[in-house]
Amino acid sequence: MPNLDTTLPLDEGNSRGSSPFDRIMLLDHRGEERWSARDLQQLMGYERWERFDDVIKRAKETIEASGLDPLDHFRGAVKSMRGGRWGKQAVTDYRLTRFGAYHVTLAGDGRKPEVAAAKTYFAIKTREAEAAAQQPAADVSSPEGILALAEKYVEAARDLVTTKKVLAVAAPKAGKWDSFCNSDGLIDMGCAAKALTKVTGGLGRTKFMELLRREDIRFLQVQNPRLPYENHIKAGRAEVKMVQARHQWVEQTFFTPKGLDWLVDKLGGVALPAA
Repeated sequence: MPNLDTTLPLDEGNSRGSSPFDRIMLLDHRGEERWSARDLQQLMGYERWERFDDVIKRAKETIEASGLDPLDHFRGAVKSMRGGRWGKQAVTDYRLTRFGAYHVTLAGDGRKPEVAAAKTYFAIKTREAEAAAQQPAADVSSPEGILALAEKYVEAARDLVTTKKVLAVAAPKAGKWDSFCNSDGLIDMGCAAKALTKVTGGLGRTKFMELLRREDIRFLQVQNPRLPYENHIKAGRAEVKMVQARHQWVEQTFFTPKGLDWLVDKLGGVALPAA
């Protein structure tokens, strides 16, 4: 990997702060804040590195589109982790600047509460840094200087409270189908069957798909079980994606949360999703 940085940051693992994002913060050889992408992956609720690496790529693309160089904010690195033949293995990592980490949170899955918490943290850290850069050094040799400094702290605190409120309003609300959605926010047939157990009386995946071919539903075509009618796609009730099944790629139909709501109404059900 180009621009590989294998140096260990200063004071690694000893960052101060009450936030978990403060505790994983590292210091480079210049004393500047950095975050390990691998550490951030865990706090943002991503189990697989491959998924999180896609988030990082989207963040890089956004930064590059704004005319900046992603390499200034995503420095290649390696991290020693448990696993491998000898109990430890070296894995690919990135050292992220505050700006880079913030863009990673913006590119993350907004349905995850961990991502919302990360967005809030890095938005506040960015605001703090901007406010500090704009403030001249305070003269604390007089009561007037101390008062002026205190007023600036109060102003900054009010801005941070406002930022938290705005982020709380903008944060996505938990949906009733979230626990059945994959990382793309879609629901496959097996999960949909489980979600509607209370409505269908407990149909398995095969019986459930037969139900979807009923004339008054016609969610799936009889001649091609994976292909829904176009009106369901246009209405935002379904999506068709290519997925890998053994040694080949096949089309697979997924419900959207809106589609599952539609089906519940169609079946005359009012029950909440199965636990």
